[in-house]
Amino acid sequence: MDARITPAHDEGPLGRPSAMPSSNSRTAMLVLFVVVFVNLVGFGIVIPLLPFYGEHYGAAPDEVALLLASYSAAQFVTAPLWGRASDRWGRKPILIASLAGTVASYLWLAYARDLGDLFWARTLAGLMAGSISGAFAYIADITDETNRSRGMGMIGAAFGLGFIAGPAIGGLLAGGDPQSTDFRLPAFAAVAFSGVALVLASTVLARDPRPD
Repeated sequence: MDARITPAHDEGPLGRPSAMPSSNSRTAMLVLFVVVFVNLVGFGIVIPLLPFYGEHYGAAPDEVALLLASYSAAQFVTAPLWGRASDRWGRKPILIASLAGTVASYLWLAYARDLGDLFWARTLAGLMAGSISGAFAYIADITDETNRSRGMGMIGAAFGLGFIAGPAIGGLLAGGDPQSTDFRLPAFAAVAFSGVALVLASTVLARDPRPD
């Protein structure tokens, strides 16, 4: 007997079956909102400080540009792979794996000893950037046409709010003089925020909701 849970079906407002009971769906949406928000706060904390961090290790202007681009370049390569993996192994395992990799990348950033470590840390962060697409896929699985736009909107709002709050927090932690900043403090803050997202995804979020 297959032990996986097959979601129940409730009638939506248009008479069509919903992917999950409405209370379960709302709970999952709320958890995903928090997961995406705190993860994006962690991401946003380090972004405005990277040019100063690079200069701290003697990076030239073109190297600072490459440092900023390394994340996006790595994400471009692995984003389709994360999507395919989530289709094969489920949304929650991919969320957990990508968030764990994100935490590791911020730890690497905090303990970076030279410019090479900065590049590798940001590349790892880009390689492990599968949590947002995993969250959107999870929402698609637990909603139907009657409530999918609401779920997608919530994740989009969490993304935007986290990306607004993160740089502000990073600026406060950096202080008024980035040249004298202890860059480990913002990096550890990013570890903390992404760690919270990892714990929530691991312990609160229901397992893969897709039906057989």
